Amino acid sequence: MRARLALLQSGTQVELREVVLRDKPDAFLEVSPSATVPCLVTGDSVIDESIDIMRWALGQHDPQQWLDMPEEGDQWIARCDGPFKHALDRTKYATRYPDEDANAHREDAHAFLAELDRALNPWIFERPTMADHAILPFVRQFAFIDKQIFDRQPWPNLQNWLETFLNSAEFVQIMQKYPKWHEGDAPTYFPQKP
Repeated sequence: MRARLALLQSGTQVELREVVLRDKPDAFLEVSPSATVPCLVTGDSVIDESIDIMRWALGQHDPQQWLDMPEEGDQWIARCDGPFKHALDRTKYATRYPDEDANAHREDAHAFLAELDRALNPWIFERPTMADHAILPFVRQFAFIDKQIFDRQPWPNLQNWLETFLNSAEFVQIMQKYPKWHEGDAPTYFPQKP
């Protein structure tokens, strides 16, 4: 989701190949070192981390200057991608971690989100940056583990921030569904040019 956000924002068009993880095509496995999505093949490299795809796309073109943010933005992203994502996975996929306490991980996630709520006004910084758009997809994922619990939390800034994202035209565009890619299919491009 966040890789698509940056590609859309930058206007950098790529050929999109929708991969179903339980049935990975050989062509995908041949290029992806980690065999995970997203995976971007450029003219001279393979990028298979979504945050690195964001940086690559915005490095091509950054019309809203998402990359122009205080160093603290990278710290927020690192905390999201590290401890928060760790807690998110162990809350959302608790059955995969039977020896872990899902409630303790939910509390860890809540502590991060409460701190983020205090930082938002209405964005992490004075305007939208890469930090917002790198973190929002994971906050969305956490919120929908149990939306009723999420909505009851005393996080008005965070809830408004997420709601703004969910109601944006960009969110609608990145969430468009695509058919599973097969060798020989006609190319599908993202973002689509008007």
